[in-house]
This record gives sequence, C-alpha cells and structure tokens, in this order.
Amino acid sequence: MDENTIEKSSQNEIGSIRISDEVVKVIAGLAATEVTGVAGMSAGLVGGIAEMLGKKNMAKGVKVEVGEKEAAIDLYIIVEYNVRIPDIALRVQENVKKAIEAMTGLNVVEVNIHIQGVGFAPEVRPKEEDIRVK
Repeated sequence: MDENTIEKSSQNEIGSIRISDEVVKVIAGLAATEVTGVAGMSAGLVGGIAEMLGKKNMAKGVKVEVGEKEAAIDLYIIVEYNVRIPDIALRVQENVKKAIEAMTGLNVVEVNIHIQGVGFAPEVRPKEEDIRVK
C-alpha cells in the first residue's frame, strides 16, 4: 500500500476503499476557508512573509497524518484583520473535524491551527465618476 493512502476494509468483502492524503488535505483546506474570518491558507513562511494561497491548491497549508481509522490535521491559516483569533480558530477546528469525519469516516483526533498572518481587505477606491475636480 502506498504511504500516501489509507485503506478502509469493507465489511461486505466487496473490496477496499483507498483515500489519498491529498484528498483529506483538500477537504480540510476547503472546510477551513468556509469559516468567516479566514482570509486564506498559508504555504508557510517564506522570507518572513506568509504567502497567501488562492483556491487553486487547497491542499497547501494543510499537513495530515492519516492512519487506518484516525487522522490528525495541522492547518496554517491567515485570518482577517479585526477578528477574534481564538473564536475563528475554534470554528475552523469544528468545521474541519466535521467535514473530514462526514466525508471519509475517519475519526479526527486533533486539528491544530497555526496562525501565520493577518490579511487586510483591499483598499476601497472611489469610482472615477465619484471623483470631481473643482
């Protein structure tokens, strides 16, 4: 069996089900970014600056350890400015645990949150027609 897959045996002996670690990572990444207050996932610290990732690669910023029946997740996230970080982290933990358990049947034993940075909203610029030269 490949080290990047888990195997769950079917009780009716039809066969086995293999779920890649990458699938678990994507589920965790999507569940984390669904939480209001999460600005994005972080690829880690590069030169002291957290690189924020878009939705193209949701497995980045997620580390998983998957066994036959259990999983442990580490998430590296960027939160929005002016949010209460402990509240956001708790909601991310709950959402990720629920999503992985519902979709894979694995028991999630821990979800560790690593806050890598704070994202700021893009500056709101006035429209050209709103700017009047006097």
